[in-house]
Amino acid sequence: MVEKKTVTIDGKEYLLENLSEDAKAQLTNLRTVDQELSRLQMQQALAKTARGAYVRQLQKELVKAEPQQ
Repeated sequence: MVEKKTVTIDGKEYLLENLSEDAKAQLTNLRTVDQELSRLQMQQALAKTARGAYVRQLQKELVKAEPQQ
């Protein structure tokens, strides 16, 4: 027996084969956007990590300099 593919949206389950072509296209668009958001979140995490490292290095260097009063 082949299990039919379903998608759950707003707590309701739908058979993919029963969706219109436009609905299927919108699902594809949503998946694409979700993947892009995930990729951007990973990039943001990397950028925040790099920024933290730059701040720490700057703080080490500022110890060597005299502040202006």
